[in-house]
Amino acid sequence: MTPGPCEEAHAHPQDKVSQKNILGDRTTNPDFPNSAELTGTAAEQKDVGTESEGLVSPESQPLEAPVVNEHTDAQLHDLVQRLCHRTALFKRQLAEEDLSSPESSSQAAKPMAVPPAQESTAQHPGPMVSCTDQAYLLWLLLVTAAYSWNCWLIPVRLAFPHPAPDNARYWLAADVACDIIYLCDVLLVQPRRHFTRGGDVIVDPAELAKHYRSSTKFQLDVASIMPLDVFCLFFGFNPIFRTNRILKYTSFFEFNHRLESLMDKAYTYRVLRTTGYLLFALHLNACLYYWASDQEGIGTTKWVYNGEGNMYLRCYYFAVRSLITIGGLPEPQTLFEIVFQLLNFFLGVFVFSSAIGQMLDVIGAATAARNSFRVCVDRTVAYMNTYSIPKSVQSRVRTWYEYTWDSQRMLDESELLKTLPHAMRSALALDMNLSILSNVELFKGCDTQMLCDMLLRLKSTIYLPGDFICKEGEIGKEMYVVKQGEVQVLGGTDGAQVLATLKAGTVFGEISLLAATGGNRRTATVVAHGFANLLSLDRKALRETLVHYPDSEQLLVRKARALLHKKAPATGHPFQQEGSPSSSQNQRHHAAPSSPGRRSC
Repeated sequence: MTPGPCEEAHAHPQDKVSQKNILGDRTTNPDFPNSAELTGTAAEQKDVGTESEGLVSPESQPLEAPVVNEHTDAQLHDLVQRLCHRTALFKRQLAEEDLSSPESSSQAAKPMAVPPAQESTAQHPGPMVSCTDQAYLLWLLLVTAAYSWNCWLIPVRLAFPHPAPDNARYWLAADVACDIIYLCDVLLVQPRRHFTRGGDVIVDPAELAKHYRSSTKFQLDVASIMPLDVFCLFFGFNPIFRTNRILKYTSFFEFNHRLESLMDKAYTYRVLRTTGYLLFALHLNACLYYWASDQEGIGTTKWVYNGEGNMYLRCYYFAVRSLITIGGLPEPQTLFEIVFQLLNFFLGVFVFSSAIGQMLDVIGAATAARNSFRVCVDRTVAYMNTYSIPKSVQSRVRTWYEYTWDSQRMLDESELLKTLPHAMRSALALDMNLSILSNVELFKGCDTQMLCDMLLRLKSTIYLPGDFICKEGEIGKEMYVVKQGEVQVLGGTDGAQVLATLKAGTVFGEISLLAATGGNRRTATVVAHGFANLLSLDRKALRETLVHYPDSEQLLVRKARALLHKKAPATGHPFQQEGSPSSSQNQRHHAAPSSPGRRSC
């Protein structure tokens, strides 16, 4: 049916409304296609309309124009909606990443490119081995156990008589198990172990295998698993064919190094390891003594082993008395016995001097912090005695030293953190104190990176029970964060009434950092209730930080003014000059703020 005049009249306004909507979406939405694309689309529509005019009768022309416009309008609206949805999604992701970490947005904006050598690894991950993995440390423990078995038992089997035939299968099973562990380490674990080259962690399987094959460790590992036991088929069983298993010492020292890096008290393990070295030296000496006795003949002289009792324990007893030079040993008779005993004495002097030196180093490293603490305490006590400080003050100073050492095992945390790089110190500060500082009403909405920089300027201070943290009427220059313990806010007519008790995680004195005139006075007295560890931030440190963040500085100034107006009296002026009578009186009359958990003081 041919449309009537009324339908044609409605068609043209609909086209105009659609074009207006398209122009509005193009101007308001930044992600909308540019004008060139729209012009091209319009040109295509015009061409389609021209072709349609030549093919269709004039009576049907009013029907073609509305169909083309509605289709184009629907496509453009659908495109606009998808672009708006994508833009909103990206904005929400960037906002979430920016709140979680100050560096995550930059990392998200610049995704790391996967090197060509690692693309295949990313697509097809293999069983890689990280040097910091706990499973790798357990594997090294297994390899170390196999290595210790060979180190301790091969000398015994070389010197002492071979085990009985009934027990031979157990020795053979242990040897086979150790060989399997060695073989798995060389073929499966070490070729897949990550390594660092030029600051990059290499994970490509081909590069890992090539790096391992070109190392000295690979040569020693291959030499340690050489099947020299096959010579036993021609020459009979002899433990000397298994001495190459001792060449796998690199895994033993690697295990010790990684275990020490994970232990809280590594000096304990060092003492045990040094004791193990000493026992192993005595073990080797016992084996050598039985070998020397066998060469001279068991029981032929008074010096050699007489063949009575447990042969290993008797020889070990002789090694202990010989290396420690206790005395009371039988005199050697032959030239061989004299030379052997002289070498034994020289070896004992060397072994025990080395063991004692290592013990002294380990004990000195373990007690270095304690010795430094004692030196500081002694100097302070000598200073107080020189100037005749009262005994009560000296007692409080000693109490502070003792509690500080017992609570954190150091006197100044900042001295320890100075040795760490900036990234490590920032990470530690974020984990310890970011949650506390971000909950401060004054700092909400500030730049996250500004808060991170501010955390590095916090100073930790320990207060004794009854110490005044701040007093009413004094000029406020610092903000305090209760890290551990409790503090009490005092006020009232006599200044002894407890207005509130602030616990760990509470902040007070934050408005003093941004006083408009620089003369904001404390409105209450804060006293330490028991031992309290507080984090303080002074005005100078805050100013030095805000120099680099002008937007955050303006926000803080506005918030400080708003908070001061809330705490100021209705007739007073919160931003009066320092020392003015009305300002002092107003602040004294309002010593009890409304919020019990966070006070300006």
